[in-house]
Amino acid sequence: MEPIIVPRPKSVRDPNRPVSSLLLAQVKHLREAEQGLPAKYQSGIFSHAIQTEGEAARYVRAVTEGIHAAHDDAVAQRVRKAPKRKRVIEIAAVADEAAKRRTRSSSKRKSSRGKKKKG
Repeated sequence: MEPIIVPRPKSVRDPNRPVSSLLLAQVKHLREAEQGLPAKYQSGIFSHAIQTEGEAARYVRAVTEGIHAAHDDAVAQRVRKAPKRKRVIEIAAVADEAAKRRTRSSSKRKSSRGKKKKG
C-alpha cells in the first residue's frame, strides 16, 4: 500500500480567514462576560461586526485585558492595611488593669448583697 501524502498548511494562523462557529461562540461568551464589567473596563468593540479571525483575536484580547484590569483593581480595593501591633508591655499593662477592675467589681457585689438582706 502506498502512503497518502497530505500537504501541510503553510500557517495555522490566518487573520483574514472568515471566523469559525467555534470562535463565534467564544466571542458570544466573552460578550456576555464583558457586559457585566464596569463601563471603563469594556472594550468598546462591536462584537456583532466580527467577520475574521484577526478581528476576533483583537476582541478576545481587549476583553481579557479588561477583565484582568477590573479584577486587579477590585483586589487592590479589598486589601486592608494590617493594624500596627501594640507592644507587649502595653498589652500586659492593660491585662493588669482589667484584672484590678474584676477584683473591685466582685468585692462590690459581695458587700451590696449583705446590705439588701438587712433591710
